[in-house]
Amino acid sequence: METLRIKGKIVSSELDKILITPSQRDYDERVKKLLERKTPGGRFAGYDSKDSLAVRDIIRTIYKGGDKALAKFTEKFDGVKLKPDEFRVPKKDLEKARKEIDANLLKSLRQAIENVRQYQTEIFIGNKNIHPGIKYTSIKRVGLCIPGASAPLPSTVIMTAVPAQVAGVKEIVVVSPPRYKGSIHPVILAVCCELGINEVYRIGGAQAVAALAAGTETIRKVDKIVGPGNQWVTTAKKMVSGDYVGIDCLAGPSEVLIIAGDKANPAWVAADMLSQSEHAADSIAIAVTDSKLVAENILKELKNQLVTLTRAKDAQESLSKFGAIVVVANMAKAIDFANDFAAEHLEIQCGKESRKIADKIENAGAIFIGDYTPVAVGDYWAGPSHTLPTGQTAKFFSALSSNDFIKSTSIIEFDKKQLTENAADIIRIAQTEGLDAHVKSIKIRRQG
Repeated sequence: METLRIKGKIVSSELDKILITPSQRDYDERVKKLLERKTPGGRFAGYDSKDSLAVRDIIRTIYKGGDKALAKFTEKFDGVKLKPDEFRVPKKDLEKARKEIDANLLKSLRQAIENVRQYQTEIFIGNKNIHPGIKYTSIKRVGLCIPGASAPLPSTVIMTAVPAQVAGVKEIVVVSPPRYKGSIHPVILAVCCELGINEVYRIGGAQAVAALAAGTETIRKVDKIVGPGNQWVTTAKKMVSGDYVGIDCLAGPSEVLIIAGDKANPAWVAADMLSQSEHAADSIAIAVTDSKLVAENILKELKNQLVTLTRAKDAQESLSKFGAIVVVANMAKAIDFANDFAAEHLEIQCGKESRKIADKIENAGAIFIGDYTPVAVGDYWAGPSHTLPTGQTAKFFSALSSNDFIKSTSIIEFDKKQLTENAADIIRIAQTEGLDAHVKSIKIRRQG
């Protein structure tokens, strides 16, 4: 720990740089860069960037090479040599993991599953429709991307699989990188078994997304891919979307924006910033406040708490590169900043004013209202899925829910009387567009 504390002292001067106050000459420029995502936390610059081209090559190679290419990339990126018949985790391994999981942990996970199932059932629109002009159908086969490179995330299995089950999805496929003794961490396998998911593959990264999208000799393609991931997974999802498969949203790398009032607890704000920064070195954690004193105290708390973390190195790198504490003139400016930033997680720690401020937020993946609602409550327990849009895509994407696993079909049914009554108008519009066959399809029925 002493070594870490020495490193922490070295970092102190670096963390000072994340404080952005109106007195700084480059204040407007720095705030503008944050809002424009000039340093987007690992998100690739565009289709022609070096890293994006690398992802595109991986996808093309999987499309052409199938299982052989998938095995090659798994060895290259995960350091695990697997034959195609070893991709899938045997059912006995799932059952073994389920049997050996800590009893108290299993109890907590079961309650989390119940919380998510109840919430997702309550918001599900598929069984509430009473309009004859639309039909809802469950998607048949979906793939769930479960991160596992930096830490096992059994909660992500719950947050993606349970909404799919509520929607009536029949075939659920899980992919996760083999970073635990050449396989997937037992706690992830245990949750899969608990949920009755038997099709689990120890593959990850862009190559797993490509395999789900197009299929290989041993992995059947899915209809939709959901779940969070690093920049490689997120970019791969974006590239395959629409060609072979649908996606939920662009979920990752992780980010949090905290609106802190003048009475906010700086230690709590700092703890919540660090809870996102520890995910990986490309996570984003930003606090915005109308109090310079609160901002300075948040910075002090970050320095004090950082050196106590197990994942201090990643958190330190993340804060130095992508963290910020922004002082604004007033709370109205903070709200404007939040709506422009469109964060994945938006916390509002403004005491009694928190709910009022939340009502003015238009763009966020999820809003956490009040001092006692850290992101962790949503990550594990409350019921909404923690798979959320990132990188300002909350301006047009939504949080993953049971409604993402159904599709709607329009239903149109006219009888002879209705067609006759409306034929002249339909013909007039069709003639305006110069579509003679459309006109004839109406007239021929009037002659019958």
